[in-house]
Amino acid sequence: LSSAKITNRLCEMASNLSKRSHGYKRRLEAFSRKPDAVVTLLERALRAGFTADYVLMDSWFTQAPLLRELAAKGLPVIGMVKEMKQRYLVHGKRMTLREVFQSLPASNAKDIKGSLIVHTACGLQVKLVFVRNRNKKREWLAILSTDVTLDAAEIVRIYGMRWSIETFFKVTKSYLKLGTEFQGRSFDGLISHTTIVFSRYLAMEYERRQSSDDRTLGGLFFLFADEVRDLDYQTALQQLMSLFLEMSQAKTKKNTTAIFCQLQEWISGLPSYIKGLFGDLSCES
Repeated sequence: LSSAKITNRLCEMASNLSKRSHGYKRRLEAFSRKPDAVVTLLERALRAGFTADYVLMDSWFTQAPLLRELAAKGLPVIGMVKEMKQRYLVHGKRMTLREVFQSLPASNAKDIKGSLIVHTACGLQVKLVFVRNRNKKREWLAILSTDVTLDAAEIVRIYGMRWSIETFFKVTKSYLKLGTEFQGRSFDGLISHTTIVFSRYLAMEYERRQSSDDRTLGGLFFLFADEVRDLDYQTALQQLMSLFLEMSQAKTKKNTTAIFCQLQEWISGLPSYIKGLFGDLSCES
């Protein structure tokens, strides 16, 4: 129903489908190649105001053309890499992924076997991190990062966040009947079914967060924090300079005394984390 190749599609769009409808737009997206769809969806998310430090992806999407396109948009990528026909440039020599791993110094590290900055065939600089495969201890896995400033442990930690996506798919398929509760050849019907399943998951996840996740207890912040940092350093200094300017323009002793009192009130009202930077602040006339 959503293949980019016409010969692979079971059902085509209805000829009378309005091109202004959301159904028509969804079908066009479905006909596009997956890497192109990734770029389109990311651009839509950015236009909607979402931000991201990194784009996490599995080995299916971690390909040089997509990496280069996302890097051009300023989106660093961290993803798993499979050992395929791709080659990496290491000190001017083209190597396979296994050859890159074998070129690393021997390491007795338990989990992270090593890392190396290389270049892809298209000239993109990336960092490869090799970790032990916990399911097959004699084998290794490779994680790629287009942000070469990160250390190996941080790359592994960030990529580990992607596991929540796998648990999401497991819940929706095994418990919420994604793909089995409804079967048909209607593209819009499948979209509706998927939307209903995802809505169920959102409702259940919201209830779980409210009932069992400590992050939903907003009062915890106020119990453990001294106070909310609603006054930053820049604002505090701007207010202080304004008071100094008023003091310099004061012409009578009465005005000067009033400004000193105002300055004393300003000092006493500072958050404790700002007071701690200056020691004992006091105002004497």
